[in-house]
Amino acid sequence: MSDAPGTSIEPQIEELISLIKRNHGFDFSDYSRASLRRRLSRIMMLKKLTFDELNHALVDEPHFFQWFLEEITVNVTEMFRDPSFYKALNTDVLPYLSNFQHIRIWSAGCSSGEEVYSLAILLKEAGLNHKSFIYGTDINNEVLNEARKGTYSLRKIKSYVENYRLSGFSSLLTEHFIVMNEVANIHNELKQNTLFSVHNLVSDNVFNEFQLISCRNVFIYFEAKLQEKILELFYNSLSPSGILCLGSKETIRFHGFKNKFKVINQKENIYQKIG
Repeated sequence: MSDAPGTSIEPQIEELISLIKRNHGFDFSDYSRASLRRRLSRIMMLKKLTFDELNHALVDEPHFFQWFLEEITVNVTEMFRDPSFYKALNTDVLPYLSNFQHIRIWSAGCSSGEEVYSLAILLKEAGLNHKSFIYGTDINNEVLNEARKGTYSLRKIKSYVENYRLSGFSSLLTEHFIVMNEVANIHNELKQNTLFSVHNLVSDNVFNEFQLISCRNVFIYFEAKLQEKILELFYNSLSPSGILCLGSKETIRFHGFKNKFKVINQKENIYQKIG
């Protein structure tokens, strides 16, 4: 995304945001501009497009927009990412959740499902999977299709083994998969208590009441105004004394929410709804 010296690409980005909202109904106006610039640069480099050509492709080629949406919204993910977070869930949160007859969990911005299945494995190891249900949502239906399959390359699973061990488990990660021909399929007993569906954090509303919401490493892509709006959505979606988990570089920093949550684990950004 190159421009003449002294010129700014901000007007072009704002024009692109308006075009996408007008033609496709997706609103990126409160997304982090730094993140948008990086991802737009990558898209234009991959497809060898100018800004004008990108605009035309987004209007005239429906298949291109679907691909563009995947590239602009995809989140980096892996199983048991940040092992200390899963250890904290095990020690600080699961004993509380075990008191519920039914445990509903929302993994927001779940991408291709690694976090959802990590949570399912954690619950199984704690003996809670039978009474738990995990909703995984994302704006990107293509990655949700991957999540629904629960199928990952054996190479990927091997790369997650150390995360799993550092999360405090003594069993083998592969025990939770059926491995065939360099492909690992998540066990049906873990998959059957999950549901993956499209949900837009920017525009969609509360759709259930949850004992735990995990939205990790998603806020970093949003401007402060949108972060605050989504926090309101999460607050209204949590049951009384429900748990909210944010990413390692994220926090509840808005004054209006500091009185609505108490800190369960400051290092891992785990909070509990007050009231």
